[in-house]
Amino acid sequence: MVNLQDNSLILFDGVCNLCNSSVQFIIKRDKKNHFLFSSLQSDAGQQILLHNNQENLNYESILLLEGDKLYDKSTAILKITRKLSGGYPLLYGFMIIPKFIRDFVYSIIARNRYKWFGKMDACMIPTEELKMRFLD
Repeated sequence: MVNLQDNSLILFDGVCNLCNSSVQFIIKRDKKNHFLFSSLQSDAGQQILLHNNQENLNYESILLLEGDKLYDKSTAILKITRKLSGGYPLLYGFMIIPKFIRDFVYSIIARNRYKWFGKMDACMIPTEELKMRFLD
């Protein structure tokens, strides 16, 4: 299993254009290289899901693994923003909104992401310089 002592792991839908764009967005603003990445469809992603009793996940949620805690949906997104450069950590203030409301909005976007943003035939292949931040 991956050692996340100094890093957090973001699990994402590897064929979703919105998800891949989000990963690129995070990479550009993760100045301290805090995050590692894995697609939910990869072998590593599947092993992590199995290890965290999430093997029946339908890929409609981004997941954030910090230490031994797994966060999903809006909570994962807001926790990710805390580690980004610029003003993005201020978005963490939205945690005061009840989770069921935040996740309702998240779920609408997740259900429509392929229709609105498109879908790839295969998972994104990271560039050579980014490979060490992605689990296979």
